Amino acid sequence: MPDDARDAAEEESAFSHPPVDPDSTTAYGDHPDQVVDFYAPRGGEERAPLVVVLHGGAWRAPYDRRHITPFADFLARRGFAVANVEYRRGGTIPAQGGAGPVAGRWPDTFDDVAAALDAMPGLLREALPQADPRRMVVTGHSAGGQLALWAAARHLLPADAPWRTDRPAPLRGVVALAPIADFTVAEKLDVCSGASRQLLGGEAKFGERRPYADPALLLPTGIATTLVQGREDVVVPQAVAEAYADAAAKAGEVVGLTLLEDVGHFPLIDPAADACAVVAEEIAQLAW
Repeated sequence: MPDDARDAAEEESAFSHPPVDPDSTTAYGDHPDQVVDFYAPRGGEERAPLVVVLHGGAWRAPYDRRHITPFADFLARRGFAVANVEYRRGGTIPAQGGAGPVAGRWPDTFDDVAAALDAMPGLLREALPQADPRRMVVTGHSAGGQLALWAAARHLLPADAPWRTDRPAPLRGVVALAPIADFTVAEKLDVCSGASRQLLGGEAKFGERRPYADPALLLPTGIATTLVQGREDVVVPQAVAEAYADAAAKAGEVVGLTLLEDVGHFPLIDPAADACAVVAEEIAQLAW
């Protein structure tokens, strides 16, 4: 099957599942997008590992957390407590050159992910007491994979970054799914029509802001990290994940890289796909 046809079929399958309503939704800020959907572990565990999910969609407004709710429910049915985080994305104005809506909102997208993770222990006490915050894994798909890697690296941000923390996040690990993990490589490959450049405010701000946002520059994190990548991914090609793994190795850190044969971009979050079960197992290896 040609790459584009495979990608279209995989995307259609992933988006064919009806959205799954959460057990509860809690705000972490005043903006309508500053909310977290919580899914209780379906097995009735008293203290289940927590998976924080950061959805993808090139940080663009049309793609919200609803498309990844079947994946969140899939994890809950596997015995995890799940927090599906929404965050502010790009506005509705077209990107320069007409490539759809602009990607990301600086600094709001990063403000929100930092605020949601910082608020998570308190939110869990009220909304999901079954969750064990001491066994927390962050996962994210595509643009959400970038945010997951970034969330685990906030202690490495420049000293003047408003999101910098004094110590590493209390995470068991990160499982980044086809992440936009190296902005330089992503831009060379024009991933998602220049989304990472747009996220940082365009060409004029790209170099200045990269140290605050590019996961490949925020290493070593000291937190167990695994990347899961389809070899046939034409949306975020394998070279992006490999560049991040190489950067980690140069920084003295071993990052897991699980490459899946005959898999593209969307099966990683498609409950009907075998790749999704692989993702759940990778998360389980860090969480339990």
